[in-house]
Amino acid sequence: QVQLVESGGGLVQAGGSLSLSCAASGSIVLINAMGWYRQAPGKQREFVAAIARDYSTNYADSVKGRFTISRDNAKNTVSLQMNSLKPEDTAVYYCAVRRGSTATATMTFWNYWGQGTQVTVSS
Repeated sequence: QVQLVESGGGLVQAGGSLSLSCAASGSIVLINAMGWYRQAPGKQREFVAAIARDYSTNYADSVKGRFTISRDNAKNTVSLQMNSLKPEDTAVYYCAVRRGSTATATMTFWNYWGQGTQVTVSS
């Protein structure tokens, strides 16, 4: 099993920045790709960004150019730097990891999930 703990959420004004972090523990050998999803009230959970162990990345179109995902393989952490935030970025952000190698956007391929951290962007 893998445990994931997110941190860094909060309230920010539109145009501002926030940084999220996620620390993994437990069966670290099961971790390959790492990523972030989000779920806004009344909406389905959606892909945000993912990064493979070789640092190749994948972003949702809605966050390209504004969000940057990174990882530290030695510390088993993944981070999400969010700039130029918009009210529509308001959601609970979930960290996820998978045993597979690719930074896929397909949610069903992700094996372990964190509890989520709230990000609220005010207009």
